Amino acid sequence: MTITQEAPLQAPSLTHTHNQASLIVHGRDRTGIVAAVGAVLSKHKANIVSLDQYSDNPHGGAFFQRTVFSLDNLKAALPHIDDDLKAQLGKGFELEFRLRDMSIPHRVAIFASKADHCLLDLLWRHRRGELPITVSMVISNHPDTAGEVRAFGIPFFHVPSAGPDKSAAETQHLSLLKGNVDFIVLARYMQILSGDFIAKVGVPIINIHHSFLPAFIGAGPYARAKERGVKLVGATAHYVTEDLDEGPIIEQDVVRVSHAHTVADLQRRGADVERDVLSRAVLWHSEDRVIRHENHTIVFA
Repeated sequence: MTITQEAPLQAPSLTHTHNQASLIVHGRDRTGIVAAVGAVLSKHKANIVSLDQYSDNPHGGAFFQRTVFSLDNLKAALPHIDDDLKAQLGKGFELEFRLRDMSIPHRVAIFASKADHCLLDLLWRHRRGELPITVSMVISNHPDTAGEVRAFGIPFFHVPSAGPDKSAAETQHLSLLKGNVDFIVLARYMQILSGDFIAKVGVPIINIHHSFLPAFIGAGPYARAKERGVKLVGATAHYVTEDLDEGPIIEQDVVRVSHAHTVADLQRRGADVERDVLSRAVLWHSEDRVIRHENHTIVFA
């Protein structure tokens, strides 16, 4: 393992989330959920900034709600709000909830290989304050992007990973990640993560797939797209599961192409879509806008 680090740059200003918290509620739909949540927030004199909700069936289906509220002395009040939510939502409701202080950004590790377009786009957006995250580290199985990452002041770890047995590399990954990240982004990381690693790392993992799933899964998607004469190329951002490229989809997009475009043209246009799709997925996840349910997502974008 080769380590290249400098002191990280200061995280972008998140003044717009000062004294704001997100509350995610999901479970079986029934009468009175919104009123119950509102009663707890009203009791603590919290001001609701935004509220989104969705039910896939109002007669006992699945219910999802995202609320952002503001409150002076939020940090001191959050434990009491949490206790009241547990008590209130436990009275006849079959609900789970997550409560988070939004002024504390998620800590993110980015995994990359040789392709740098998604990696550098995320670092650039982070530096401009467009992504409410702290990039804890970049981990790569190649040293090619070390200089670019170093220029952003982000710790860079080169962990080689070759051959069918990735256990040694994954052991090093787990050592680096333990207690340091809240989620992971695979920015065109061209290695398959084992089920053992996914289980042990214990945080969500977001991947960008370089085609519009489920089409052209595997290597060389743009060459195969050219061979088929496709009129659209795209990208898919999804959560990683043990089933390769079949995790819950967060975001997708496409761009039109024609017979006149070469494979290189398709790759260039595809890279543009990959950057946009991945950055939106990272933004929405970091703002608690994505709720996983079974093998799909509810996205309050």
